[in-house]
Amino acid sequence: MTGTSLDGIDAVLADFSSGRPQLRGHVRHALTAELRDALLQLNHAGENELHRAAVAGQHLAHAYAAAVGDLLLEASVEASEVRAIGAHGQTVRHRPDSGYTIQVNAPATLAELAGVDVVADFRSRDVAAGGQGAPLAPAFHAAVFRGATARAVVNIGGISNLTGLPALGVDSPVVGFDCGPGNVLIDDWALQHLGEPVDRDGRWAAGGRVHPPLLSALLDDPYFALAPPKSSGRDRFNRRWLAGRLAPFAVDPRDVQATLTQLTATAIAEAISRYFAEAAEIVLCGGGAFNATLGRMLAQACAPRQVVTSDVLGVAPDQVEALAFAWLAREFVERRPASLPAVTGARGPRLLGALYPR
Repeated sequence: MTGTSLDGIDAVLADFSSGRPQLRGHVRHALTAELRDALLQLNHAGENELHRAAVAGQHLAHAYAAAVGDLLLEASVEASEVRAIGAHGQTVRHRPDSGYTIQVNAPATLAELAGVDVVADFRSRDVAAGGQGAPLAPAFHAAVFRGATARAVVNIGGISNLTGLPALGVDSPVVGFDCGPGNVLIDDWALQHLGEPVDRDGRWAAGGRVHPPLLSALLDDPYFALAPPKSSGRDRFNRRWLAGRLAPFAVDPRDVQATLTQLTATAIAEAISRYFAEAAEIVLCGGGAFNATLGRMLAQACAPRQVVTSDVLGVAPDQVEALAFAWLAREFVERRPASLPAVTGARGPRLLGALYPR
């Protein structure tokens, strides 16, 4: 999995033989600066972008194959023992309103390099059925993370998304949608002003002060008031989006960082209050779970609910999304629909994915 944050590749080896997935291994590879930049540039129209996307897909497939090789070596597992690789690819355009979503990928190359069947293109069928094609992780969360009490699972990657899981035995639909920006604006602002790809542990934001007028201007975007199903990405929340809302204000860069971090926390908290107020606890996963300042802001915004990380459910925060796509690949292999129409807005459940045999 490479998420919207573009902070690296997470690969997990999952064993589904006992029903509940068992993690057999995990590796994390950084993306080269060149590949990360190429993928970022593809989020916007540019010269010769079809060629650039194809080349970036090839480089990404080689990076995926290297991660798979290291993962299997670490776990002492042969490629012949693996049923399938779930490879989501890197989303560069997400426009379900126009009937498409684009993930840069080269699954045929990955199958050739890894010697394992590859399942890819998870989102297109849901979009074809009138859905948002995102988020897809709620189906996995519902299968693995439901408990005795209502629980909100919040994945904070580049974009933050919410899964509302009713308590076991409660006949209510699972809630799921993208809340808004997660790390995407926080990371980009840190890159601009610190030369670092992330604000590690939220330390820079911790020394700033939230600027209420700027926060109000950011939250005034119509996306936050839009009712689900809804999904978003870098298409909407990006450097240009921020620059337009920041223009009327003179704010110290560190205070901007504090405000962007508060924006993520506030958008999540308001989404929970509005659409899954019954949540008794909030479980964080994704890279944002390691941002201590964001965690504190979210805990304050969601009080008195307890905010914990997915470690309490047996899966490390940086492994959840990769495990979700391993699960989605398994569902495809077993020919089971793995979409939730109540989440994406599709006309019905659909089999998600396309097979590239080894």
